[in-house]
Amino acid sequence: MIKFNIPPCTGKESEYIAQAIENRKICGDGAFTKKCNEWIEVHTHTAKALLTTSCTHATEMAALLCDIKPGDEVIMPSYTFVSTANAFVLNGASIVFVDIRPDTMNIDENLIEAAVTPKTRAIVPVHYAGISCEMDKILQIAEKYSLKVIEDAAQGVMSEYKGRPLGTIGDFGCFSFLETKNYSMGEGGCLLIRDKDMIEKAEIIREKGTNRSKFFRGEIDKYTWVSAGSSYLPSELNAAYLYAQLEQAAEIYNDRMASWNLYYELLSPLKEAGKLSLPVVPDGCKHNAHMFYIKTTGLKERTALIDYLKKQNIFSVFHYIPLHTAPAGSLYGRFCGEDVYTTKESERLLRLPMYYGLKQEDVRFVCRKITEFYQ
Repeated sequence: MIKFNIPPCTGKESEYIAQAIENRKICGDGAFTKKCNEWIEVHTHTAKALLTTSCTHATEMAALLCDIKPGDEVIMPSYTFVSTANAFVLNGASIVFVDIRPDTMNIDENLIEAAVTPKTRAIVPVHYAGISCEMDKILQIAEKYSLKVIEDAAQGVMSEYKGRPLGTIGDFGCFSFLETKNYSMGEGGCLLIRDKDMIEKAEIIREKGTNRSKFFRGEIDKYTWVSAGSSYLPSELNAAYLYAQLEQAAEIYNDRMASWNLYYELLSPLKEAGKLSLPVVPDGCKHNAHMFYIKTTGLKERTALIDYLKKQNIFSVFHYIPLHTAPAGSLYGRFCGEDVYTTKESERLLRLPMYYGLKQEDVRFVCRKITEFYQ
């Protein structure tokens, strides 16, 4: 049986979790949390990284830091996970969905400006599959209309756009360390902060609205409630698990990239024959092999292929149901313009098994069975 995903494990996770227990510090912001934050700051050059309980919570923090309020509008693609929208809906904002590009499945940067209204406060580009949105154009629009840019880089750890790490290009960036991601802590995420003057406010929001972080640094003699906030600190046990993988980040990256490249090589004949489509990586984008997907001719063919692979003990999955087609999507948002590609392309896309440690013979087996299906 070839599973769709196996959570990453490098071998030191148990040792580091045991260390956290021995240190009698298993709540948030212990030694391993700080090590993870520092690793992310060093490797992304962001002003500040704050580990969170999820990418959802990192996005919620970004919404609070951008002062999103009832009546505000936030622009994003409909082809994304519900958390991208929920973070802003919780603050009373309305979501304005924009169509995607069929090549990258990312928001179509050329349609964003038409969605801007006097109520617009932010743009949320989602870097699907770790492949960057066209950030230059998005930043130009944001500057023109004085909008915030919050990058949903849940799938983008170790990816880049024109040499800049994803998550560091907009005002805020949000990572995910869910068990399906390249680097995992089970449940977890991280908020990346570009501007230093936002760090203290972010720390307060993350620490239940208190200035507790300043207290532990010895900057004040006691801490108190100073603002609205919540508890966004992950357990030290989760951070210990994650740090073992961050230490081996390059090895994990290279392993996944080898699988991605082999998939692309072996399935290219089907692409050339017009049987299916393969991922597109635009110039200037460095991806992280977060996923490998193919596109069938449509929903009926995709369903048949999923069933065929399952009979071969290969587990593949489709991805998001477009948010604007969901009950909550019509309640909390609207689609701007025409849905030319969002629904059509979402019904074609199929994700293949991809994880750290995936054997090359398994990749070859998957590709052989896909080829048999089309023959």
